[in-house]
Amino acid sequence: MKCPKCSSHDTRVVDSRDTSESTIRRRRQCIQCEHRFTTLEEVLRDEIWVIKRDGRREKFSREKICSGIEKALEKRPVSTQQVETLVDQITDELCSQYTDIPCKAIGESIMNHLKGLDPIAYVRFASVYKDFRSVEDFVNAIHHLETTP
Repeated sequence: MKCPKCSSHDTRVVDSRDTSESTIRRRRQCIQCEHRFTTLEEVLRDEIWVIKRDGRREKFSREKICSGIEKALEKRPVSTQQVETLVDQITDELCSQYTDIPCKAIGESIMNHLKGLDPIAYVRFASVYKDFRSVEDFVNAIHHLETTP
């Protein structure tokens, strides 16, 4: 690993910690200048594809999942770490079940996870994902929240 301060390639790992199921945080020190810095090591997955509703295929994007969840959780009392953990759980779950993921499976997984984390975010996400057109759609989503575990 190259030192960000002096560009030396001679560094050593001082400390390692798991930050999620698929990420390791490493504290490193440069042997040459003794500068300490942090790196994140993440498992690279095989190329995974999303099958869109119209049949098109596009590369799986963890960032798209994160963006959708962050929009649903805007101004809600949920930490960045909770969001990262949630995205890791959803990504791990989907990638272990599919090599070609139907977009419906992504939306359903996000809704199931949001339901347990923040009911308001669940309704927000559902309103976009399910394309709510009326107040009745919101009432039905809230009723679904109350009647399912």
